[in-house]
Amino acid sequence: MSVDLVLLHAPSVYDFRQKTILYGPISEQIPSSPIFEMYPIGLTSIAEYLERAGYRVRIVNLAVRMLNDGNFNAEKMIERLRSPVFGIDLHWMVHCHGAIEVVRIVKKYHPEAKVVVGGFSASYYYKELIEYPEIDYVLRGDSTEEPLRQLMDCIMKQRKPEAVPNLVWRDSQGTVQENPFSHIPADLSHVMVRHYANTVRSVIKYRDLASYIPFKGWTQYPITAVFTCRGCTQNCTICGGSAATFQKFYNREKTVFRSPESVAGDIKQIERFSNGPAFILGDVRQAGEEYAYELFRLLQKDGVKNQLIFEIFTPASTDFLRQMSLCSPNFCLEISPESHDPEVRRAEGRPYSSEALEQTVGDALDAGCGRLDLFFMIGLPKQNPQSVMDTVDYCGFLLDKFKGDKRLSLFVAPLAPFLDPGSLAFEQPERHGYRILFRTLAEHRQALVAPSWKYSLNYETDWMSRQQIVDTTYKAMMRLNRLKAKHGVISMPMAEAENQRLEAASEIVPIIDGILSGGNSERELSRLKARIDQINMSPMTHWAELELPLGLVKVKFLRSLWSWATGR
Repeated sequence: MSVDLVLLHAPSVYDFRQKTILYGPISEQIPSSPIFEMYPIGLTSIAEYLERAGYRVRIVNLAVRMLNDGNFNAEKMIERLRSPVFGIDLHWMVHCHGAIEVVRIVKKYHPEAKVVVGGFSASYYYKELIEYPEIDYVLRGDSTEEPLRQLMDCIMKQRKPEAVPNLVWRDSQGTVQENPFSHIPADLSHVMVRHYANTVRSVIKYRDLASYIPFKGWTQYPITAVFTCRGCTQNCTICGGSAATFQKFYNREKTVFRSPESVAGDIKQIERFSNGPAFILGDVRQAGEEYAYELFRLLQKDGVKNQLIFEIFTPASTDFLRQMSLCSPNFCLEISPESHDPEVRRAEGRPYSSEALEQTVGDALDAGCGRLDLFFMIGLPKQNPQSVMDTVDYCGFLLDKFKGDKRLSLFVAPLAPFLDPGSLAFEQPERHGYRILFRTLAEHRQALVAPSWKYSLNYETDWMSRQQIVDTTYKAMMRLNRLKAKHGVISMPMAEAENQRLEAASEIVPIIDGILSGGNSERELSRLKARIDQINMSPMTHWAELELPLGLVKVKFLRSLWSWATGR
């Protein structure tokens, strides 16, 4: 079926099924695999916006298709697609290898089609991207729905896109043109109107559930995400979505918030097709407590059945947590203190005390929180290997303090594979104690296909080398698993299985080092492929820990069909 626009999502490394790469624990705190098959929610917003404008849009998640089916031929799929325009997301930097390879394949089979690239990383590296002859356009910014609609109008009517905001393009002489970076909407009421319902309709229209699945295993655990804003009020040192980054690279001076009604409306849409949890992204207090309490009131009024996941950036008041519980009994709460050490936490941009954190944990559990996730990070400013292990010991302290409450889930993982380009630490490395090893898009693309995640890391710190980050990561994760098993948070067999996987991975790192230092590395690495693939893709306990319990029916396929047929 021919459409007007195909939106493609690539795997992190395009030919991951052929390459021998030890990915390491780089995706431990998200539902997707190390292939990062989960596509940005912006694709669904773009698709819905353009559909309302009269265009036919299809999403194809190549990454999840390749991951789910070893025989799936992505190149053949691209060849079969029919569209005058192809859009490829380069939002997260970890997709810079796969995205470029997909761009090349699109142009190979559809030389007359136009190729558009967008996303945060595309906005940052737009000058390098537009130098690729296969890329016709780069759209910059966090809100490209309207600029893309205008660009589609120009393409369909064969007009020059001189007036399309945020667009970088080449004219007929091959000269690069940078249109004004001026579309920074201060109102989001025109986007994400019914993007979940539109996605369900598209699945049925194109008879292609496989291409719309966000990540491997989603039908068994259909978690969804709900945006509250574009931009951020915080300035975390390592984050490529900080207030400073938005201001400097995406031209957003001030965070813009969706209305509480829009956020609640998204959750009602989700409830129609899924029994899975809905993750409300962003601390709902960013727009002020009145905003948060109004959202809670609407959710309580609607009687939302899905379990809700909230995140907070700083400790919260007792009343706030109680109101959260009233709107969503058995709610899940996520906090990322990053370190046990207030000095490290302050250097990372989270200046609150451990006492305040512990008070919030206790208050949340008392308020009826169904699960509370605490996330700690390795690779932070002022953090050395001993500090990481002290953080693990602090996790043990918390488990003791809260009497091994099984609702308290603790995680530790490395900042990997990349420190975000555009983050304060990436832009001002000396000030924050970082050494940046790769700066260009090409260097990052090459790093992703290195045979070990140690060589993919684009940074070291004044306190930890890449080798120390790798060694400390495995040591800390294994110790934390033992602590959680000791307190009954996870079972002993689960902890042992995960630690066996981590131990196997840590043992193979020096073997890869040895191979790279000698000759015939490709041949020697190929002999390790089966062993490394087993480590990369074996069942991981963190996936089980991250999942909330669901009933027998996860996705409401019949209800989805009814919504599509009736438009309700």
